[in-house]
Amino acid sequence: MIQQLRRVLTALVLVLVLTTTAACNGAVQAKQPSLPNASITNNYGRTERGNSASSQDFGNWVISKSKGLVKDAYVRDNNKLGVVVTPEVKPTEVKPLAKSLAQGFHKNFPNQDLTVLMYAPDKKLILTAKYDVQSNQIEYK
Repeated sequence: MIQQLRRVLTALVLVLVLTTTAACNGAVQAKQPSLPNASITNNYGRTERGNSASSQDFGNWVISKSKGLVKDAYVRDNNKLGVVVTPEVKPTEVKPLAKSLAQGFHKNFPNQDLTVLMYAPDKKLILTAKYDVQSNQIEYK
């Protein structure tokens, strides 16, 4: 009787181990991502700079002309510019940089109120510059 109980118990443990192992292998294989093709990667980079062709171009222009002061930039709805500055930007330089960006942003997207969001290298918001097209003034927060 003990021999039969031992065989049944061994068979149950074996079945349990095999089903658990098979289930885990399936889960691991299902989670392995496939590498994206080049066109998806390129489109991803473009959509992060802006959500229209002109905003993508302006975001790319900001990065290329920043002389190492801007780590990342994005434009949304042609009226919001988000900029992540590099550690080389001193706190006293953030406001003048925001003003310069707002002026350039206004030249590319005229006749509308604009917002420039300045982010620290750790991506925490440090300054908001709002350009009012009617008064031609920039308000800082």
